[in-house]
Amino acid sequence: MAEVLSQLLKDKKVILGSASPRRKELMQGLGIEFTVDTGNNFEETVPANMEITLVPEYMAKGKSDGFHRELSENEILITADTMVLCNGAILGKPKDKEDALRMLGMLQNNKHTVITGVCIRSNHKKRSFSASTEVFFDTLSEEELEHYVEIYKPYDKAGAYGVQEWIGYIGINRIEGSYFNVMGLPVQRLYNELREFIR
Repeated sequence: MAEVLSQLLKDKKVILGSASPRRKELMQGLGIEFTVDTGNNFEETVPANMEITLVPEYMAKGKSDGFHRELSENEILITADTMVLCNGAILGKPKDKEDALRMLGMLQNNKHTVITGVCIRSNHKKRSFSASTEVFFDTLSEEELEHYVEIYKPYDKAGAYGVQEWIGYIGINRIEGSYFNVMGLPVQRLYNELREFIR
């Protein structure tokens, strides 16, 4: 019988290399012990000719390699990067209110793709993967979009929205793939990948 992951990790120290409160919340949902350490020297740049769907996994591996110190024997580092792709364009974190409204306007009555890259690393091996989810938005009014940006201030979120917030409740009519991936971490896949990693 397969052991629960928390039991398999009891002699390991898991580190989440992300400042995202959503990723912290999702990791807690897995029921495993971990600490957060965001010290990093990675320059977030991407090779010009890279296939766009490969960017999140590349960034996650870069964040792992750029971790600010060596890992000790029993440590496992988890890093991640989430990208919103709409009409062939990457929607990053909005610079200001106008930028957030521009992005949200692109998502209206449209489908977009959320891709999260994840890297798991110890001091002697590394494993990475990415997960993709399709998100379908209804059309919201200008007043609703203004309300969302004003109240929720989604400036720390790729694509200018949080699926777990008000706009997700009223605006998203369908998701194909992992809901948690849209929040920032494909936890079901991560659970299984961690099991494989520590075997």
